[in-house]
Amino acid sequence: MAHRKSDIVTWSPTFSVGIKIIDEQHKGLLDLVNDMFNHVSENKDAERAYFKSVIQQAIQYVKVHFSTEEKIMLHTKFPGYAEHKKAHDTFVLAVVENVRNYEAGKRLTLNDFTRFLKEWVLTHIAIMDKQYFDYLKHIAHRREDGKLHINKQDVEEAEIHQKSVS
Repeated sequence: MAHRKSDIVTWSPTFSVGIKIIDEQHKGLLDLVNDMFNHVSENKDAERAYFKSVIQQAIQYVKVHFSTEEKIMLHTKFPGYAEHKKAHDTFVLAVVENVRNYEAGKRLTLNDFTRFLKEWVLTHIAIMDKQYFDYLKHIAHRREDGKLHINKQDVEEAEIHQKSVS
């Protein structure tokens, strides 16, 4: 990634969902947004060349991240999984559409695309990801070392509780 001139967004502990791998992936997404922002210039040819070189990497990164989150949700029987998965799928479709528009030279700039990514990622982390983290905190138990841990019994008890309140 290029040397940063400035950041459009900076990681903050308020974005943390408390799961190390997810937080690291979120930081990586914000780094990618910042890198894209730093390639916004008056030189549209340079922007287009940069975009072509980075977009597939960005899409792959997002797919890996979504897959990681979805596996955690399925494994822990998170009741909001379907809604969360739908948000992921809708985002991927929106990215694909934005990429097509950008590559076709339609009224989308690298700056617009970067801001779209920033807003979506931050909103998604702040609202949807916090929901499954709150759920995980609720079903977890604390080990002797003080760390939260989720085992099969925790998941089963949460599932029984969900059925009783439904």
